[in-house]
Amino acid sequence: MLSRRISLKDVENESIFLWGARQTGKSTLLKMQFPERRYIDLLKSDEFERYNRRPALLREELSLLHEGELVIIDEIQKIPALLDEVHWLMSNHDLRFIMSGSSARKLRRSGVNLLGGRAVRKYLYPLVSAEIPDFNLMKACNNGMLPRHYLTEDAEKRLQAYVGDYLQQEIKAEALTRNLNTFSRFMEVAALSNGEIVNYNNIATECGISAPTVKEYFSILEETLIGYMIPAFTRNVKRRVIQSPKFYYFDVGIANFLLKRTALKPGSSEFGHAFEHFILQEIIAYIGYFKPMQNLSYWRTTSGYEVDAVIGNAVVAIEIKSAVEVQSHHTKGLKAFSEEFPEARLIMVSLDKYPRRMNNVEIYPATQFLSMLWKGDFI
Repeated sequence: MLSRRISLKDVENESIFLWGARQTGKSTLLKMQFPERRYIDLLKSDEFERYNRRPALLREELSLLHEGELVIIDEIQKIPALLDEVHWLMSNHDLRFIMSGSSARKLRRSGVNLLGGRAVRKYLYPLVSAEIPDFNLMKACNNGMLPRHYLTEDAEKRLQAYVGDYLQQEIKAEALTRNLNTFSRFMEVAALSNGEIVNYNNIATECGISAPTVKEYFSILEETLIGYMIPAFTRNVKRRVIQSPKFYYFDVGIANFLLKRTALKPGSSEFGHAFEHFILQEIIAYIGYFKPMQNLSYWRTTSGYEVDAVIGNAVVAIEIKSAVEVQSHHTKGLKAFSEEFPEARLIMVSLDKYPRRMNNVEIYPATQFLSMLWKGDFI
């Protein structure tokens, strides 16, 4: 059993919303950490039917528990009305809850009770390198890091099923859009923008829909935790900078499937994109678990200088290259950033064999960078 890096210790004193995309391992984590607790699984049709027909049943059943007891409700977004009952039980019986789900969109859009700040929000990301004994970088860049995908040799069929299930269970079942075929096409076109600055008009033209609809579709991907935007670092001293965000799917394996990238190996541009995506995926997970107040952005000037990740207010700048030996020209983005923000620590992640320093740029092999990242050496 893999040991996850997320901490749920807040539940000793607080209730928790635990969000995470499908198959990140929320149910497995909760059952492993809280095996003796009351567990309500709304994916079970009989459980769903009981509480959906009469939400007050939850209050009647749980009112008999002792104060301070913990209850887990899985897939809470399927019955938003239960949150009123949860709120009452928290206030009147001092019960604690972990409420997990793959999307808060339905809850937010229906205007339901989100407990007024009485529950801490946590996010479970796909697996990270520090959770996997004998971690394999090439496997991660090809299969992605969802547990069922990373742990198999050939993830293509599982990735296909994952995307199909997402479209049917999240998009169609929750009626997030009326046109499933158009949304499916949008997901493929959005993959072409994975790791790139978002241009809504271009994507709208490719999909045959309006730019506002494209923005709404991106919002659906974000709120169902399938994608995220990385904002631009807009503080500038001398150079003019780009201010539009970049888009990434939440897992590199999903992007690979949508882009029909298979059998990726170092030396190809496709591998370079996947490698960059994976390293950013790890940085995002680390910040989410341990530094949630820390900002992550990217930096790009109108003249073309770019840095893949900027941490905080220019505290650390990280560039990601799949080169087996970083050359001086690979560091031009970091050098330009350093001219603007000379106090920034400059990091290059690559496939170099050994760590080294080139002028003021620290160069680390990917596996060593990941080890140091999860020890807290960079952020």
